[in-house]
Amino acid sequence: MRKPQVEIDADSGFCFGVTRAISMAEDELRGSGKLYCLGDIVHNSDEVERLRRLGLETISHEQMAELRNVKVLLRAHGEPPSTYEVARRNGIEIIDATCPVVLRLQQRIKAAYDAPGQPQIVIYGKHGHAEVNGLLGQTDGNARVVETPADLDAVDPSRPTLLYSQTTKSLDGLRQISDHLARKMNPGVEFSSFDTICRSVANRVDKLREFARAHDVIVFVAGRKSSNGHFLYERCRSENPRTIFISSAAELDPALLEGAASIGICGATSTPRWLMEQVRDIINESYA
Repeated sequence: MRKPQVEIDADSGFCFGVTRAISMAEDELRGSGKLYCLGDIVHNSDEVERLRRLGLETISHEQMAELRNVKVLLRAHGEPPSTYEVARRNGIEIIDATCPVVLRLQQRIKAAYDAPGQPQIVIYGKHGHAEVNGLLGQTDGNARVVETPADLDAVDPSRPTLLYSQTTKSLDGLRQISDHLARKMNPGVEFSSFDTICRSVANRVDKLREFARAHDVIVFVAGRKSSNGHFLYERCRSENPRTIFISSAAELDPALLEGAASIGICGATSTPRWLMEQVRDIINESYA
């Protein structure tokens, strides 16, 4: 059997915010050997397990409320003000790894919400997503979160409205929501839409589509809980029907690669490079 060419997408893997959060965790663990993290530091179970072995313990908000006088890392997704208040009351030292892009968006939404007249805030994002929860907290929970045009029924068309986006959503999706909302608003009511999508994520789509077209088979590696992973996987699959989704190297079925002269390996913003390299090595070994 002829060995195929195997290429790892150079643009796949951790975004800046995730890289920064992991680096901050590793720095602390090198000194203390123990650190709590509020929620999975990244939506990839293999990377979470690697850091657990170094001493990083993932906790929930409920568990954090029971802790006293410890250090807790806040991941790149960001947190609402209530989390910082819990830390203050409990003597918890926060290691804040909120992505700078997310932090700026939080500050922008809070400033808009606190402005005279208090306009209606709408957030295009995934219900319950950690980043969205942090953004929602800037408005005391009063913003409207929308995922689809159907969710816009909850928006009051008679109030001045500002639309923002979760940083990892798609540009096309934001345009669709913005267009629908603009048509929904009453005549003469002020409406503004702001593109707050992170370009390190948005710019990957076109590059990933090109990468998918360049190979016979695409192996897309991402955590099952990664919304960015599922989104990018679908973009790959739209360009190349022979796109396989796996969350670990052990899940790869070599039979799905049969007949491929060229295999591309790519992943989400939460996929570690070392995991894509593991997948590459297993593919190469299967043809040895």
